[in-house]
Formats: sequence, C-alpha cells, structure tokens
Amino acid sequence: MKTLNDFDFKNKKALIRVDFNVPLDENFNVTDATRIEAAKPTIQAILAQGGSVILMSHLGRPKGVEEKYSLKHILKTTAEVLGVPVQFAANCVGETATTAASQLKAGEVLLLENLRFHTEEEAGDVAFAKELASLGDVYVNDAFGTAHRAHASTTIIAQFFPESKCFGLLLAKEIESLNKVLKNSEKPVTAVLGGSKVSSKITVIENILDKVDHMIIGGGMTFTFVKALGGKVGDSICEDDKQELALEILRLAKEKGVQIHIPVDVIAADDFSNTANTKVVDVNEIPDGWQGLDAGPKSLANFKEVILASKTILWNGPLGVFEMESFANGTIALGNFIAEATSNGAFSLVGGGDSVAAVKQFGLEDRMSYVSTGGGAMLEMLEGQSLPGIEAILK
Repeated sequence: MKTLNDFDFKNKKALIRVDFNVPLDENFNVTDATRIEAAKPTIQAILAQGGSVILMSHLGRPKGVEEKYSLKHILKTTAEVLGVPVQFAANCVGETATTAASQLKAGEVLLLENLRFHTEEEAGDVAFAKELASLGDVYVNDAFGTAHRAHASTTIIAQFFPESKCFGLLLAKEIESLNKVLKNSEKPVTAVLGGSKVSSKITVIENILDKVDHMIIGGGMTFTFVKALGGKVGDSICEDDKQELALEILRLAKEKGVQIHIPVDVIAADDFSNTANTKVVDVNEIPDGWQGLDAGPKSLANFKEVILASKTILWNGPLGVFEMESFANGTIALGNFIAEATSNGAFSLVGGGDSVAAVKQFGLEDRMSYVSTGGGAMLEMLEGQSLPGIEAILK
C-alpha cells in the first residue's frame, strides 16, 4: 500500500483529492471544519518536504455551476486551518486551472473550484480525468468519504499516474483502522449495530458475522427481532417484512458461535416527542400506543459487561433517538462504556453518520481509538465490498 512515505515531494506538485464537502450556514460560513482538519496532516507533510499542493474537492450536489456551491466560500477557513495562504482557481480544468497550477511554487497551496460543476466528474469521464491529471506530478487520494464512488477525480484519474499515486495519511489511517477490525482484530471482537432498520444493515451483519464474537443490536431494528421472536412491540418502529430475515440472522449467528445481545428493556414513550410520557418496560411487553425509543437500564448493564470484556469494538448506529434529550441516555452510556474499554486498551472504531454525530455531540470523540470520516464508504467496506477509489491506488 503506497503512502506519502514512499515519495519525495521536493519541488513536486501533489494533486490531492480531498473531501471538503463541509456544511455552510446561510452566510456561507463553514459551520464544521472537521473534514478540512482531517486532511491537514497530509497537506502539511507535503509542504514540509518542499512540495506544493493542488486541492480538488466537491461541495454539495450542484446542478451545473451554482454560486452557493462554490469552493471559494471555504477558502478563508481552509487557510486558517492549514496556517498558510491558499490560492483559488475559479475552475478545476481549462486555462484558469492550468495557469494557476503552472505558477504554483514550492510551499504553496491551490484550491480548485468545485469538481461537480462539471457533469464529467460523476460520470467518471476519462478525458476530464486526464485534464485534471495534467495539473500535478503525484496523485494523492485522501478522500475516504468518496472512495466508494468511481468518479473522475477519485478513481479514473489514477490511471494517469501509474507509478506516482498514493494514499494520503487520512485515507491510509481509515483503511488501517477498518482492517484492524475486519482482518487483524484482537479478540473478543464486539460489533454494536444500531439505527432504525435491519434492511439497511443486513449486508454488514452478514459480512461481519465471521469476524465478531459478540453483536449488540440496538435502536429501531431491535423491534423487528423482538417481534420475530414473538414479543409485543406496541407502536415501535418495526419492519414486518424482515422478521424472517431477523430469525435467519439469529440462526446464522448461533451456527457461527456469535452471541447476539438484544435489549431486554426499553424506555417507552406514548408519543414520538421529547415531552412524551415515558416508562421503563420489558422489551417483549410494550403496550399498544407506546413505542420503544431508547435502551433501558437492564439492557445497558448487559451491554456494559460485553463492551468492557472486549478487545476490539466497532460501533455503527445509536441505541435510541439520541437527538431528543429524553432518549439520549442509552447512546451516551454506550459511548462511555466504549471510551472506558478504550482507555483499558481496547481498539474502538466508530463509523456511520449517526454514531459519529453522537460521539461529537456528547464530547466522546477524543476517547475513541478512531472515528471514521466516511459514512457510506465505511459501510461498503464493512459489507465486504471493494472501493473503486482504493482499488485504483492499489492497481
């Protein structure tokens, strides 16, 4: 696996695919610079060697050229995060980009305009990729969040750098962390899968059953399993057409010696609202008119025991509706259990949008071994799929 360490960037122009798809407020100010911060080590390492850097990214889902999706809005924040001035090219290809790139001196940084202003980017157009490739000497992919897309700048472009392509520090760390869970894990391995639907996690479950010792199932998909096993779930979210699938997962897990842990009690509410009446009920006895919205105290005690005995932990999905304060306790408690296990020497990987949002919201990010930056890409790796952006570098 080629990384930055395999190249000398002195007097070289590094063309880096970053994921600067950051949120902006109505005044076009960056509200969360995490993704820019994440790329900083790669950029600084290249600059420190005497190289220059050309940054390519998309922002949003523009339909053609749309002012609100211009990367010029993130220029100021990018310069602040990197601690160096950042130049801007008002296009990512053509004379504007070519001139700006050719005039770039060692130690300088250039940000290109939004790749998705061109339909050729998402279409994986070869001619467009070749034009982008002409701007740099070495291609560096540091965008895990888009590694599952076969776009021009993430995958197709790599063919024009047969000997001069590598992973950035962020993408290398993502791959290494996922491999630590999927291939080189220290046992016992526990996967915590939350979220609302079994259907969205089924391929993940099937792929990781061979790699884990314990699987904690939480969130809304709990109730599909509970109902399949004959329990009463009241008005809880439930995929009736996935009950056979839930039973098949339980059968497979038993066959493979994987212990599945489902909540035994829940915080039930008489309305999907932060101000609803709540009570702790047995997971199999949720009354009509009530719905389970968080894991209960006995469930959390069980989960704590499993987590603290684990050496490798994967967390994907919350235990309850953590966005509402009344139903956030289960997810916060789980985060604290994983943080405690991590401080005791376990390796913990958090990934998937809601889990990442939860650890950030509750101040737990720095207490995890690794928090993934790519929701969709991480899920596809967990499903056992090969990602085109990664394969293109490995070829």
